[in-house]
Amino acid sequence: MSVESVESVESASGASGVTSVGFAPEEMDFGLSTRQMRLKWVVVVDAALPSGRAANAAVCAAAPTVAAVSGLLGHGVADAEGAVHPGLPWTGCSVLTADAATLRTLRAKAASRADTFVADVPVAAQSTRVYNDFADEVGKSRTEDLDYCAISIVGPRNRVDKIVGKLPLMP
Repeated sequence: MSVESVESVESASGASGVTSVGFAPEEMDFGLSTRQMRLKWVVVVDAALPSGRAANAAVCAAAPTVAAVSGLLGHGVADAEGAVHPGLPWTGCSVLTADAATLRTLRAKAASRADTFVADVPVAAQSTRVYNDFADEVGKSRTEDLDYCAISIVGPRNRVDKIVGKLPLMP
């Protein structure tokens, strides 16, 4: 796949940082409860992964989400001694679990909505050590044939709730 075609794929999926999902600066009210926010952020991890790989998958799904969805991070905070700590997600982020088949279904549902951002971590991300090998492996697969270690979803609260249903929190 050429660079141009990958860029157009990324723009269509929101993965390149071009997304209509996010918070405008005037919406960032750090006094709100996460339940009062317009958008909800969840990361869903394959329940069968061992804890270290599950943590890796969650972080890898969150990284492109923070890069693509505006307003997820709060401002840096200084402690009593003046040391500054980087801003964290003021929106909160629930980490849930599901089986591999459910992850594929959830990803498809989230990706089908224009008002919802989804980032995914295909299984190839944890079975390769060279990014080009990962890209080649994913590039040979049809979307419906990919299995995922994790997905990250941001969208309107009611839509995200409907997509993820009553999935359990990661233990």
